[in-house]
Parts: sequence; structure tokens; C-alpha cells
Amino acid sequence: MARTYFGTDGIRGTANKWPMTPELALKVGMAAGVVFRRGKYRHRVVIGKDTRLSGYMLENALVAGFTAVGMDVIVLGPMPTPAVAMLTRSLRADLGVMISASHNPFEDNGIKFFGPDGFKLSDETELEIEGLIDSDLTAKLSDPAELGRAKRIDGVRDRYMEFAKRTLPRDLSLEGLRVAIDCANGAAYKVAPEVLWELGAEVFPIGVEPNGFNINKDCGSTAPEALSRKVHEVRADVGIALDGDADRVIIVDERGAVVDGDQLMAVIARSWQEEGLLSAPGIVATVMSNLGLERYLNGIGLELARTKVGDRYVVEHMREHGFNLGGEQSGHIVLSDFATTGDGLVAALQLLACVKKMNKPVSEVCRRFEPVPQILKNVRFAGGAPLENDAVKAVIEKGEKALEGSGRLVIRKSGTEPLIRVMGEADNRDLLNEVVESIVDAVRKAT
Repeated sequence: MARTYFGTDGIRGTANKWPMTPELALKVGMAAGVVFRRGKYRHRVVIGKDTRLSGYMLENALVAGFTAVGMDVIVLGPMPTPAVAMLTRSLRADLGVMISASHNPFEDNGIKFFGPDGFKLSDETELEIEGLIDSDLTAKLSDPAELGRAKRIDGVRDRYMEFAKRTLPRDLSLEGLRVAIDCANGAAYKVAPEVLWELGAEVFPIGVEPNGFNINKDCGSTAPEALSRKVHEVRADVGIALDGDADRVIIVDERGAVVDGDQLMAVIARSWQEEGLLSAPGIVATVMSNLGLERYLNGIGLELARTKVGDRYVVEHMREHGFNLGGEQSGHIVLSDFATTGDGLVAALQLLACVKKMNKPVSEVCRRFEPVPQILKNVRFAGGAPLENDAVKAVIEKGEKALEGSGRLVIRKSGTEPLIRVMGEADNRDLLNEVVESIVDAVRKAT
């Protein structure tokens, strides 16, 4: 069954334009509530959001939908996505909801779900919800006496902060570290700097003044230049850049150089291997992770298992095959000993633990392998299926033959935006550039 609303990370779109309207949010709340209303007990759902202006609108619509089908709602306010996943389990909720479009600009917003176990929903469950969204749910509405209640509760921010701190050994202190952190004017603007300070670091925060419009705007993990400048300005030992909902992280070393998710996974994998903490001899990443990471891991006796793009697919593979470390090059790092989804703050804490243990500059700690030259280009399209075009297929096949044995290509449709993503990597940069450009040109002509 084809998906109508759900992409690789929930439902996403421009705020107040279909499908990201209060009308659809109401229906989504009703449909999801029906699917997770199992048994006669009082059901509950927790709802968090980031700092986008449209979050208020969507939050109220979702609350109306859930209460209409008899689910009690706990409204968390601005909270990181991993905090919502954690609190779904902690509060014994039947469902968790995060209102966020992650790293996208403020004009966009999204809705993503977590089951009672704190994991993102399966494709099958999302399709079940989709099947109800466009149906007549009148018969599923609760009687007046069975309507749900909505409330806010105190202390949820403190619960997440204590959880994050407990992922480090009790005797580990960040005292002596100068840490610059960019919270992207997003969901972690309060909790992340406080956690670092309480662990002993000297903290220099930016991106902590959200106004509804400035989330991810020239800041955060997708625009680390501001953090690089801050690191230089305050002579920080390390910079931490989160995205709008804080489920991904990018590191900046003391020189201002950016460290991506692949290098972070290499650092944590090696550290956990030495300490005997890896539950399987390898890690899980997506097809987008650099070939250099794979070669590095193989060199220390670990494997790299690859999945489709999307941290949910990484998590599914980890659960199925017993891995406890995985993630994406973009900075989604999943540490399943602690969390059920990507957690930018917890991943950053693991990196800082390695820095303290090794007592070396971040630039040395985080340079585990030399990345293979990689090029990623996005081609926006208005409609149709450009990857099904015969001319495009022929150019891709020619490119794959040219790189055979020395590199690889990954060409895919984005699950969150109307883009065709063309990624290639190879030891020969000139050849790689020629191949990628030829594919980009072909895709543009087909759109």
C-alpha cells in the first residue's frame, strides 16, 4: 500500500498548507488514538514540540483529536525528540507525539510518533493510521462521559536532564572543558546547556533565544559556521551543534573544523570496543555513510551494516541483529543502551567522555579516518518520477560502471522534501565529480 501522508520520519510539510493543517492534525490525532486505544483502561498520550510558531496550532488540533476518541493527553511543551521518546516510556503512555520538522526552517512542521516502548512506529502501524485518517471516524468518537482530559505536568524537563546525565559514569566530570553549544533556537535551548553546566563544563551557549521564527536559521547542526566562530571567539575546547529537535548532533573541534556523524560513530565504536561495551562486533549506519568509515571499522575488526536512509531503519536493524550503536552521517547517533532514538545531547556526552578519557584535543580524538571524497547534490523537482526516466537510468548505469571497484553511487528520492539526492564517493575526485554532474544534469532535464 502506497503512503499518502507518512514519509521517512513522520508526516511533514509547510505549516498551514496541506497536509500540515489543523484539520489533518485533528484527524491524525483521532486516527492514532483509535489505533492505540486498546482495552478498557484510561489511555494516555504525551505530546512534545519544538519552538516553531506553528507548533501551537498543531498541538491544539492534536489534543482535540486525541481527547475526542477518549485519550488523556499530557502536554510537555518544548522538549527534544529523544526526551519525548523517553517520557513516553517513563510516564507509561500508550503513545508519544513530537511536533517538529527537525532541521527544516520554521515554515515547515511535522508530526512523528513513538509507541509505548519509545520506538518509532513500524511501517505497518503507520499505514494502519493512514487508513483511518481519510475514513469516517464518527462512530469511533467517545461518549461525552468518556472524553479525554488534557493537562501539563511539572518536572518533565528535569526528568530528561537527569536521564542524560546518568548516561555517563558517576565519577566522570566535565570540569576543565570549555564547551560552546548551539541549540539551533530549538527544543533543547534550555536543557542542553544546563546539563553540560551541571556536569562541570564551562558553557558558552548560542541559539538559545527562540522566537518562533528563528529555529535552524543560520544556526544549529545544518549551519555550524556560527558555532565555529563561537569556538574561536571563546577559545572553546569543543563545540556542539544540535538541530531543531535535538535528535542529531555535529561537533566542531577546537580549531573550528566540523566533525560529522561518521567520525563520531568511529570514536564511540572504538571506545566501546576497548571497554567491551559493544553488544555486537560492529555498528549500523545508512547507505550515505562514508566509505572511509567502513574501511576504518574493518581495519579494527568491526563491520558496518548499512540500511536505507532514516534513523528508524537504523534502529530497526539494530534491534533485529543485536547492535547497540548506530546512526547517520548527518548526526543521528543511536545508543540503544540508553535511548530508543537518536539523541544529540547524549551522543555529545559520549564524545566528551572520550575526550576526557584520552586527554587529547578534540581534533585528534575525532580524526579516526580520512574520508573518501564524497559529493552530495540535491535536485528539486515539481512532480513525476524522474528516476524512472530511461535517459536518467542509462546515465546512472554508466556512472556505476565508471566507479566500479573504486567508489559507489546512491541516488534516491528524499523522504522529507521534493528532492532527488545524488550522492557519490570515490578515491578519484575528478572522476567522481564528472559522474555526479552527469547524473544531476540528466535528472534536471527529466523534471
